[in-house]
Amino acid sequence: MSKVTIIGNVSAEDDYTHELGPEENFNESVYFNFFDRNHSRGGFIRMGNRANEGHAEMTVLVFNPDGSGFFYYDKPAISHNDGWDAGGARVDVIEPGYEIRTRYEGKALHMQDPRDMKDPSSAFKSNPFRNISIDLIHQGVGPLYGHVGDASSKNQFSRAHYEQHMRVTGTIHVEGEDPIEFNGHGLRDHSWGPRFWQAARSYRWITGNFGDDLGMVIKPGRTGTMFHKGHEYIRATSVELQSEYETGDHFHRGFSAKVQLENGDSHTIEATVKGFIPLRNRRSGKVTYIGEGMTEYVLDGDRIGYGLSEYLDQPDAPLDDESAPLLWQAD
Repeated sequence: MSKVTIIGNVSAEDDYTHELGPEENFNESVYFNFFDRNHSRGGFIRMGNRANEGHAEMTVLVFNPDGSGFFYYDKPAISHNDGWDAGGARVDVIEPGYEIRTRYEGKALHMQDPRDMKDPSSAFKSNPFRNISIDLIHQGVGPLYGHVGDASSKNQFSRAHYEQHMRVTGTIHVEGEDPIEFNGHGLRDHSWGPRFWQAARSYRWITGNFGDDLGMVIKPGRTGTMFHKGHEYIRATSVELQSEYETGDHFHRGFSAKVQLENGDSHTIEATVKGFIPLRNRRSGKVTYIGEGMTEYVLDGDRIGYGLSEYLDQPDAPLDDESAPLLWQAD
């Protein structure tokens, strides 16, 4: 019996890299977030291969209990799409569809306030570096779900894409500290095809785990909002999201959500951002900020979970707020 349930037209073998497409901006990326409630630490590793442009994109982020963080980003040179191994980071498929190993060995910027990354040049000049080692095993606890779009599609953001909630164990070792025996949860994401971050005007991507048995992804206005209960995949039929922002910025500090599921269940989520970093993507003179929040959730008033809330807004995109909540209902 398979260890995972697969939803959509993806397969376990899609965990490996795919044939490099002809598009200059062809990108094959893997992303893994992780959170350990006992140590109040979390973050993510992302690697994206842009072999036609001659480089990879590698991002490592670890939030600390006090809201400070370790961050590093690099664009190491690559010439192929045969795997993810560049810039000190490496991703290995142990058992396709179920178990993945992620590693990073190298330096990271130590920021007392990760909001410094709003101006990356200044942040890298004014904060110290420390060595960090990450070695984590990610095992599926929910269904693997997603889609592979038609190659003729003009989608420049997520033509092929899937996700899966994971149990995460391993070690994180920061220079000058004792190693952390990590034991928590997270979510992984894999996409391939042409990608411009500027192709999306705005989005909210909210991921959370409450244990092996329960996880969620909320994407108001887009397909893919769901809960997993064990290996059962339950789609949402409506979402109401009300966000709170820091004064004068697009930086979210919390939100509330009401989600109605197709099986008749409904859930409320109250969320507080515990650590935040704005990541900048600049291409062809256009600047996009992606706000990453390590977030604590309270589900239905009593169950605590953790995850990452990602908000992308182009400079001219309107924000949802308490007076104008973001509403979505399935067709």
